[in-house]
Amino acid sequence: MDQIRTGELIRQLRTKMGLTQKQLAERISVSDKAVSKWERGSGCPDVSLLAALAEVFGTDIQVLLTGELNKNEMEKGNMKKLKFYVCRECGNIITSASEAAVSCCGSRLSALEPKKAEDSEKLRVEDIGGEWYITSDHEMTKEHYISFAAYISDSSMMMFRQYPEWGLSITIPMYRSGRLVWYCSRCGLLYQELRPKRK
Repeated sequence: MDQIRTGELIRQLRTKMGLTQKQLAERISVSDKAVSKWERGSGCPDVSLLAALAEVFGTDIQVLLTGELNKNEMEKGNMKKLKFYVCRECGNIITSASEAAVSCCGSRLSALEPKKAEDSEKLRVEDIGGEWYITSDHEMTKEHYISFAAYISDSSMMMFRQYPEWGLSITIPMYRSGRLVWYCSRCGLLYQELRPKRK
């Protein structure tokens, strides 16, 4: 915990809520001198107080620990920055529009890093009269398969769950342009851009 950043964040959140140091102190059963000390960066809240502070501010403990509040605000509204998490234990797929603390099956998950697909890795995309028909020659075995494919535009996302030993075959409405994203159990998260051909 960076006590300077955490203290500054506590001050920002407190003033945004219109609370005095004394009012905040009363809500979490500490002295106003303790709150003043935190906000000056001369100390930091005891770990046992973080849950109460997070509840007062309507945030989570991780935000208080990092001292960062604005990261999610910067990414809000752009679905192309959507983050994907895949649990290796159960295969669960979780998405987030910005940074998040995500856990599944008792493990903390990290957001997958998307990699631009090489020509040999790309999915086949055909225009079939106002729709895109997406297929692949991927082997789709139990050991090596695509678990999902998703189409992301600026404001929406469609996801298609895939299973081992199924052939990948998806039909989606043709939009202006967007990103096709898929997760391979060996290769990770891949993407390619989709753009309708101009007539």
